Amino acid sequence: MSLAVMPVLSAAQRRAGRELGSASAVADSKQTLLCRYLSAVLLVGLAVNSLFGWWWADPAAALVIAAVAVEEGREARGGDNCCTPAQRWTPHRKR
Repeated sequence: MSLAVMPVLSAAQRRAGRELGSASAVADSKQTLLCRYLSAVLLVGLAVNSLFGWWWADPAAALVIAAVAVEEGREARGGDNCCTPAQRWTPHRKR
């Protein structure tokens, strides 16, 4: 189900984020699309395990998912702010 729904949801989020000028909504749309890819990896691992009896396919898929999670964590920890500069969104006050 998520393989069919997530691309549509991601496109809608991206469009809304661009229309609103929200970098965080656009970034969230990329995460939603990533969810689709992770679902596909999981499905392939389970299908290969079920169809061919390759017991290692499901754990291999889990390792792929773990690698993606580690990479996402590294990017998040790097402090890459998706909404900078903040001044763009706040009105400037005269002193």
